[in-house]
Amino acid sequence: MKLTDSVTQIKGIGEKTAKLMAKLNIVTIRDLLHAFPRDYDTFEDVCSISQLKIGKVGIISGYIVSTKPLKKVRNLTIMNVLVRDKTGAINLTFFNQPYLKNKLSPGYTFYFRGMPQAKGTELVMEQPAIYTEAELEKLRNAIWPKYSLTKGLTNKLVTASVEKALAEVDLSEECLPDYILKEYQLCNRVQAYRGIHFPIDFEQVVEARRRLVFEELFMFVYMIRREKGYADKIANAYPMRDTKELTAFLNNLPYRLTNAQLRTWQEICDDLSSPYSMNRLIQGDVGSGKTILALLALLKTVTNGYQGALMAPTEVLARQHMESFTELIERYNLPFKPVLLVGSMTAKQKREAYAKLESGEANLAIGTHAVIQEKVVFKKLALVITDEQHRFGVKQREALAGKGAYPHVLVMSATPIPRSLAIILYGDMHLSVVDELPANRLPRKNCVVGNNYRPTAYKFIQKQVEAGHQAYVICPMVEASEDEDSKLENVIDYTEKLKEYLPDSIRVAYLHGKMRPSEKNNIMEAFSRHEIDVLVSTTVIEVGINVPNATVMMVENAERFGLAGLHQLRGRVGRGSAQSYCIFVSSNDDPKTMERLEILNKSNDGFFIASEDLRLRGPGDLFGIRQSGDFDFELADIYQDADILKACSELVDELMEKDPQLERAEHRRLRQYFESGQWNSLDFRSI
Repeated sequence: MKLTDSVTQIKGIGEKTAKLMAKLNIVTIRDLLHAFPRDYDTFEDVCSISQLKIGKVGIISGYIVSTKPLKKVRNLTIMNVLVRDKTGAINLTFFNQPYLKNKLSPGYTFYFRGMPQAKGTELVMEQPAIYTEAELEKLRNAIWPKYSLTKGLTNKLVTASVEKALAEVDLSEECLPDYILKEYQLCNRVQAYRGIHFPIDFEQVVEARRRLVFEELFMFVYMIRREKGYADKIANAYPMRDTKELTAFLNNLPYRLTNAQLRTWQEICDDLSSPYSMNRLIQGDVGSGKTILALLALLKTVTNGYQGALMAPTEVLARQHMESFTELIERYNLPFKPVLLVGSMTAKQKREAYAKLESGEANLAIGTHAVIQEKVVFKKLALVITDEQHRFGVKQREALAGKGAYPHVLVMSATPIPRSLAIILYGDMHLSVVDELPANRLPRKNCVVGNNYRPTAYKFIQKQVEAGHQAYVICPMVEASEDEDSKLENVIDYTEKLKEYLPDSIRVAYLHGKMRPSEKNNIMEAFSRHEIDVLVSTTVIEVGINVPNATVMMVENAERFGLAGLHQLRGRVGRGSAQSYCIFVSSNDDPKTMERLEILNKSNDGFFIASEDLRLRGPGDLFGIRQSGDFDFELADIYQDADILKACSELVDELMEKDPQLERAEHRRLRQYFESGQWNSLDFRSI
């Protein structure tokens, strides 16, 4: 069995299961082995009902006193069961599991595992796992992997499939040179994959994870360094000078640019007139004024007789950019002649836009990635501006070079990354940091709370909506998992619960990454037009939408996200003139967790938050903290693994100096690994 084989080669995985796995991007055996556990489970000792702690997972043994008739609320089937032991009673609630009515009969005793909550004077547990004594005994005294799942796919099935794959695939061939393995005391690949999926203890998890992270970051940094040398040597085919239109616009702005904006603008101007083509990243916090810099660069481009392109991550944002440019053109009489290019346009509309760009009648293309596709031909494209979700790399520059010459590239990023790490991660680009906010920004008000604050938060959201505003609620999962991790909120069930709580007059909808692009676009458009009051979503809304009317950002299971990620999420609110609010709900009251989240209370400065995240994150945070941003690593985390990233950077620099083409004997298998194309599914240049 090879890593490139389909998962259907594993006994027990048929077409139906393969389709479910494909939803999680698991198609090959390599994909399966790289679907690393998101966490691990160790089973607690059984306790009495009176010993349960609110917000902490526990196991109880109790007999069933009564079951209430099934209740149907919209799309939810709800079943309530009263369970008792010698010390007290607890109410159990099960969603969409009507078949349990026959299993949970009064008088029977079972073991229940879940997270207790207080509702008024009652103790409740939602969606607990149910075990017999024999089933529970098998699970005790072991560490069990917990995988990301989708509806219909169980943790038990994924675990069994990974076990079979590890038994049948040969992972013994190394890719890293022996001297690196020895110097950094890295375990071999067999030990790494076995240790990450089925560890004997947590020390083994740390060792296995360190090896796999090292490999991932080493390969990533090498690819960046290899492209940096190439990108730096591209001659400037579009030298630009200052123009009277640009000077007039700057003089007519109703505000003065901040010192950070002026410094960055000078760096852009220097690039545009230098002997080499610009390849620059503008790193700036949410609201720091990166958009005006993009506008200035595009104005300089078109007034020098060239064309520009502005790429956005979603159609909604592209259309919003188009509206903003149209308004500015009218207000300041700017010489832009823009066309919109997005996927939902009709074939006729696209043909008309293509013709205008090819003839030069249009000097600015605004859209999604559609603006640089094969059918689009520019007369004289000199500048491409993208956001961080569209890293514009050598592959795209080569594609456009076939139509003319290499354009200048400007990438804008709102991901707050400490400069020391950004230099490594964006090593193929020159870096500008806009580290100053405009003086008129109204700071967001933040609070970090526990689960028991939720009813108060709902009332606050209701009040804001009734005042004419809108709100976001973020959940870490799309749908209910098939395992017992009931502490994680999911978008689909949460939406139903919120509809149940809020008045019918408040319009609630959901959004997540598994929806069809057209469906996602329609929801975001509707929210943008204020046809939706409360949007329940995964982090898919991070960069895709700009709604100045939204004043509340509520994040469930906030402890599951990185600080920089939470900071980016709150950047979705505070874009209008009204006061905005962020509510971070933690289901974990661990002091270290709360200390980390409290940083969001103290500061609205993304760069300070990123540096604190770097300081506080450590090897104890193995999994479960999701970080926003451009680098969608399989396992690595730039905060937690900062030391490994720096070590890999130094190693690769040495390698590029001594053996850039990997021709030496000790680097031969590393070269073969790169050439195989299997080294990493993270293709950060083809986004």
